Amino acid sequence: MKLSALLKTTDVLSQTGGDPDITDIVYDSRKAAPGTAFVCLKGYTSDGHKFAASAVEKGASALIISDALDFEAPKDVAVVKVDNTRLALALMSAELFGNPANELKTVAITGTKGKTTTTAMIAEIFEHAGIPTGTIGTLGIVYGGSTYKTDNTTPESYEIQKAMRDMINAGCKAMVIEASSIGLKHHRLAGVTFDVGIFTNFSDDHIGGVEHKDMAEYLYCKSLLFRQVRNAAANCDDPAYKDITKDFRGKLHTFGFSENAQLRAVNDHLLSDGGFIGVHFETEGAKTLSLNVGVPGIFNVYNALAAISAVSFFDIPDQAIIDGLKVAHVKGRVEPVAVPGNYSLLIDYAHNALSMENVLTTLRQYNPHRLITLFGAGGNRPKVRRFEMGESSGRLSDLSVVTEDNSRFEDVMDIIEDIKVGLAKTDGKYVVVPNRKEAIRYCMLNAEDGDIIVLAGKGHEDYQEIKGVKYHMDERELIREIIEEEHLSDE
Repeated sequence: MKLSALLKTTDVLSQTGGDPDITDIVYDSRKAAPGTAFVCLKGYTSDGHKFAASAVEKGASALIISDALDFEAPKDVAVVKVDNTRLALALMSAELFGNPANELKTVAITGTKGKTTTTAMIAEIFEHAGIPTGTIGTLGIVYGGSTYKTDNTTPESYEIQKAMRDMINAGCKAMVIEASSIGLKHHRLAGVTFDVGIFTNFSDDHIGGVEHKDMAEYLYCKSLLFRQVRNAAANCDDPAYKDITKDFRGKLHTFGFSENAQLRAVNDHLLSDGGFIGVHFETEGAKTLSLNVGVPGIFNVYNALAAISAVSFFDIPDQAIIDGLKVAHVKGRVEPVAVPGNYSLLIDYAHNALSMENVLTTLRQYNPHRLITLFGAGGNRPKVRRFEMGESSGRLSDLSVVTEDNSRFEDVMDIIEDIKVGLAKTDGKYVVVPNRKEAIRYCMLNAEDGDIIVLAGKGHEDYQEIKGVKYHMDERELIREIIEEEHLSDE
C-alpha cells in the first residue's frame, strides 16, 4: 500500500522523500525492516524519535514524526511530520487493515468499574444470538476460543486494528472492547466509529503518577469515547453520566434503578440454588424481562443492565439476552465451575487482602452453609500481604485451606508460616495442604450441601511459577482430574 493511502485520513504538516510502498507499520525500532513505516511514539520513559536512526538502519521506508530528528534521513526515506504520532498511528493502522470496524458490530465500554464483566455479558448474549464475537480488554484479545495476552486493558491502536481484522478472518461478526481512560487519552481507539458506547460508572481511580493528574482529566478522558459512537447508553444513577456523555450528539438511552431510567431494574435479589450463585432481577421500561444472572453480587445488576442496553441497539432476541446473562462470567473472577454435589465451587483471582475481602464479603451475603477459602501467597513479594490475606480469610471464612501459589524462589512452607501469622489474629479454622491439587481435592471431598468454596489467587492464570520456571497448571483441569480420579458424580 502506498504511504499516501495510509495517510489518507491523517493531517500531514510536512512530507519529504516520496511515496514509498508500505507493507507494515511499526513503533518498535527493533521490528523495523524494508517496507515498514516507523512511527515515533513519545512514551512516559522513552521517545521513539531517538530510535528513528536505528529504524532507518534496519531498512524502514518511512518515518512518522512530531519532533525534529537529530540526524538527516536519507533522501529515499519518506519523513512525514504530524502533530500527534499516536493519533497518526491509529488512523494509519485503520487504513492498513482495511477499516475492519466497518465489517463488525462494535461496542465500546468505559467506566471505572464493571468494564470486564459487562464485556463478557455482551459477548455471551451475542454468541447466544448466533453472532460470533471477539473481545479486547483486561483478559487480552479473545476470540475463537483463544486468548492473546496484551500489555494494557486497551492495547495500542495497531494491535486493536489488527485484532479486528484477525477476528473477521476467524468468522467473528462483532467486537466488544474495554475503553480505558488511558487508552482514550492516547488515541488508541481513534479511527473507529463504534456502533454503541456504554458508560458504567465513575469513581476515584488512576489518579497521579503517569496516569491522570486529577479527577477532572480522568472524567474528560472517559468522555472522549462519546465523540466517536453512533449510539450511547449510560448508567443514570451515577451523577457523572451527564458530564461523561456531554459530547454525544444522538439520543442517549439510560439504565439504572431510578424512576428516570429508560431501562429500570426492579425486584432484585440474591439467588443461590443448587450450585448456581447469582442475582435475579426484572426490567421495566424499554424492555420487560425476568433474568437470572450467573455472577454474584447485586452490583452486577448494573453490569447486566449495561449489557442489555448495548445489545438493544441491534436485532437481538430477548431469549438470547436471558440465556446469555444466565451463563456469562469472566474467566477467573468468581468463575463458577460445574461439580457433582449440592455445593458451589468458584475460581477467583483475589491475591491480596483487599480483593479477598471484597469477594468473601460478597459471598457472605448468600448465607452459605460454610464459606471455604483455598489460597496461598506469592513468593518474593512483601510479607505483609501474607499476614493480611491470612487475617482476611480467617475473619470471613468458616474454613481456610492454606496451600501454594506462585512460590517463585521462596520455600512454600515459609510462605505458609507467614499466612498462619495472620490467621492467628482471628479465631478462624484452617488446615494446611501444601500441594494445590491436593488442597482442591480436600475441599471437594469434604464439601457439604450449601457450601461455597472459593479457590483464590490463580484466577485466569494457567501456570504455577516455581524457582523461575512457569509450569502449566489450570485449576479447571485439576478439578476435572479430581472428579475422574475420585469417581465423583451426581448419583
